[in-house]
Amino acid sequence: MKKYLRIALEVLLALLLVGACAFAYVNFAGKKALSSDMDEVSAELDETKDSLDKTKSQLEELQAKEEELEASAKQFDAIKQSFANGVLLQDVEALYKAQKTLSAERLVALGTVRQLTKGFEDPSAVESFQKSLEIAELGARMQAVCAAQNALVSAGKKITVLAECSSKEAMSGSDKDEKAKSEANAHDVHWGYEGDNGPEHWGDNFPTCAKGKKQSPLNIAGPMDKSKDSIAPDYKQTPLKLINNGHTIQVNVEPGSGSITINKETYDLVQFHFHRPSEEQIDGKNMAMTVHFVHKNKAGKLVVMGVLLNEGKENPVIKTLWANLPPKEGEEYAPDKMIINPANLLPSNLGFYEYEGSLTTPPCTEGVTFFILKTPMDISKAQLAKFPFKLNARPTQEINGRKILEN
Repeated sequence: MKKYLRIALEVLLALLLVGACAFAYVNFAGKKALSSDMDEVSAELDETKDSLDKTKSQLEELQAKEEELEASAKQFDAIKQSFANGVLLQDVEALYKAQKTLSAERLVALGTVRQLTKGFEDPSAVESFQKSLEIAELGARMQAVCAAQNALVSAGKKITVLAECSSKEAMSGSDKDEKAKSEANAHDVHWGYEGDNGPEHWGDNFPTCAKGKKQSPLNIAGPMDKSKDSIAPDYKQTPLKLINNGHTIQVNVEPGSGSITINKETYDLVQFHFHRPSEEQIDGKNMAMTVHFVHKNKAGKLVVMGVLLNEGKENPVIKTLWANLPPKEGEEYAPDKMIINPANLLPSNLGFYEYEGSLTTPPCTEGVTFFILKTPMDISKAQLAKFPFKLNARPTQEINGRKILEN
């Protein structure tokens, strides 16, 4: 009996020992899990604290910017109040009225004074900015172009703003850097057609010139698809206004003096200018010169019609232009009572080649449709020699999968 009692006690003790071990293990595991959970909670608290610190820092930055904006707004209000009496505007308008023509920059300045005096939507201010865009050569006067475009947007006008002129706030960091560089250099860096300032270096200061995939001009060669578009230029007589902008001879056209209709959409003729030799090639060959007629619709979309000039007979229109070349570079010149009709530079046959391209001068902005007329016009050898620029043509660019169309 004692023997069985002893065995029973040993079994009971063993069971108690196993139970104690199990209890100890469960307790240990529970503490370990609890410790792990506490570590996770602690890590989350640290992350939350970091997030709160970051948010606090951002709020402080926003508050500082808000204070800066408030200070700027007060300064701007003070400026507007000083313009409100209209005395400065009267003086500026009287001064400019005595001049026959105003540069794009002066028109922007006049529009700005009008906005500050009469309000941002003042019709006369809007008219000044629109006139500035009409006479400014896009490649050479980007500062005036951007100022006028952004001012028109501030006046509530719906226009297409060039990428080089669009708001910095809407861009990524890298885009901001490239835009700032392009804007600064558009009027600070001298670009040309030879040497260190030549086309192969334009991309150093104007990124689109190097990185763009739809650049102009092109070598026009087959095979070609059939164009479904139709063109109908309608040019009228206009007072002669020329400018030597340092890159070409440009003829500025009075508003309402010309347009081109593409299918059913109308584009106003803004200006036309010359390149020597022709920028476009036909089957790999340049002609003596090209005339580029630049048109723009109400949304700001550009269409260029090109007329090739072949060495031959004297051209009557070019004879008139060359006889009235501007005496000074950079200033618009308007000879008294001189009238021309750009239509006289067009061939009777309006068959064309068509492609999508860009400005052929910095900043090389893309989104420009080109119509190059197949039939050339004449220019004499003497007239070629009198053109002030011996070379002002950008080399042809890569086609990059684009289609050239013909009608």
